[in-house]
Amino acid sequence: MSGVAFKTLSKVAGPLIFVEGVENAAYGEMVEIKLVNGERRQGQVLDTRQGLAVVQVFGQTLGLTTSGTSTKFLGETAKLAVSDEMLGRVFDGLGNPKDNGPKIVSKQKVDLVGSGINPYSREEPSEFIQTGMSNIDGMNTLVRGQKLPIFSGAGLPHNLLAAQIARQAKVLGGSESFSVVFAAIGITSEEANFFVKQFEESGALGRTVLFLNLSSDPSMERILTPRLALTTAEFLAYERDMHVLVIITDMTNYCEALREISAAREEVPGRRGYPGYMYTDLASLYERAGKIKGRHGSVTQIPILTMPADDITHPIPDLTGYITEGQIVMSRDLHRADIHPPVDVLTSLSRLMNQGIGKGNTREDHRGLADQLYAAYAQGKDARSLAAIVGEEALSDLDKKSLKVANNFERKFVNQGMDENRSIEQTLDIGWELLSDLSESEMNRIKPEFIAKYGKRATKGGT
Repeated sequence: MSGVAFKTLSKVAGPLIFVEGVENAAYGEMVEIKLVNGERRQGQVLDTRQGLAVVQVFGQTLGLTTSGTSTKFLGETAKLAVSDEMLGRVFDGLGNPKDNGPKIVSKQKVDLVGSGINPYSREEPSEFIQTGMSNIDGMNTLVRGQKLPIFSGAGLPHNLLAAQIARQAKVLGGSESFSVVFAAIGITSEEANFFVKQFEESGALGRTVLFLNLSSDPSMERILTPRLALTTAEFLAYERDMHVLVIITDMTNYCEALREISAAREEVPGRRGYPGYMYTDLASLYERAGKIKGRHGSVTQIPILTMPADDITHPIPDLTGYITEGQIVMSRDLHRADIHPPVDVLTSLSRLMNQGIGKGNTREDHRGLADQLYAAYAQGKDARSLAAIVGEEALSDLDKKSLKVANNFERKFVNQGMDENRSIEQTLDIGWELLSDLSESEMNRIKPEFIAKYGKRATKGGT
């Protein structure tokens, strides 16, 4: 089929065009579309049946007419030219330079779809990644090779959190190369400028690759943007032995683009109008994170999504939660209380936390301390609800202590400045300081030897 041009365009439906009389067109095959005025656009085959090819157009379909438009099937899938020179660069949602720099020229071109990691070849994630955020490092630890999403809501500062993690994240030890691939999907120009400025001012741009798909760009580009980011990350990880953190925001915009394509194809909708294959599609992105046996590099993912109407049962967070290994949930109540980042640690979870903490990774007291803080914070929140009814004076001594721990936990542990980068030792020491009002018998989730070793030291340090 390579190189054959057709002028049999029969229908234009939103972002899709339908070409008749096409034989042997393959799924995912790239298509060059030539308009009557000579303008050229790109597309990709979505479906083929009985000589009809359904092509997804990257860009606008404005100006496409059934007469005079030529479609040329190129006989190859979408590929990205990859190179070390991509670090420190800013690209648009289709992989074109956006920073007035030269186009990436490389003999090495990689398929955007990628190839799944053989389960046998997967290595279990085990090494700690320090984000500098106490609520993540201390309570929901990120492990190298993990996929840990952030569930946010409309108006919550997830962009600030994403930028801070991207600036601060590092592998402890400093001997191994660490880089960040940042993909923004459907963001405003103001948000794009914010991200670029954040990375430039902090000096983190040199180790970062940015892909920015704006809200004004055609929605079809959103399907491509995360795949460009992950393809770049896989190249840096497995060809250049880097540890790569991929941050993708906002997955909700990606899923909306999927729904738009599904509606244009007139498919039978699934839950809430989203296509039935959305789980599979999301899995094809999230499962590209991981470590491979015999390779030094790794790909760690933090996808960020906005929950429509703060509904965690919505298909997008629901399916994401099934595929990924935990979630960081942002709280609107904490945001109202002017706490940054407003992360609700009680509803958050990192399923691989135990593999990345403890002696040799963070510190031997980490697990017990996190468990005790969870318990004290939960008791404190219950005491807060009770105090709203009966008054704080009517609480028991233990409830009063728990309430104090909960208040301090939100103000001193969860809350931190946008430029505050805490080491894991600082995070754990703050945790011990919060528990200093509790007696040894009340700290029943920590081993006595750790209380003796770290508790007193932290208490002295805090006084």
